[in-house]
Amino acid sequence: MLKFLSRVRIEFNALDPRLASCMEFLAQCNARKSKESNPNCQVQVKRRTDDCLPKITVTFANGTEETFDAISTSAQHIRNLILEKGQYLETEQMFREAGEKWPVVIPEEELHQPFLGIKPRKAEDK
Repeated sequence: MLKFLSRVRIEFNALDPRLASCMEFLAQCNARKSKESNPNCQVQVKRRTDDCLPKITVTFANGTEETFDAISTSAQHIRNLILEKGQYLETEQMFREAGEKWPVVIPEEELHQPFLGIKPRKAEDK
């Protein structure tokens, strides 16, 4: 998960009973496998004393930033969203490095053509 990120900032009041997502997400960030995937990712924890709602802010490797409401969003859901967006960004980077346009636009007529990579099965093969 951290391989797609340059920074993670987790903010919560330690006395707030709604901090479960923050603590779980922090545990996932501190897992050995996560740290090894990107040792340069900064994980910052800000323990607050005010009524600030628990939140998790992530900065992707390309500089885009997203903030998640840690009350209504589970740590696992946040992790899945990061993985989805990270894979999208990775695909975009591959296309750009190959000199292809992004996003890829498939002409309408090609969408309805049969896929030639699959050979139809013959009746005797069944």
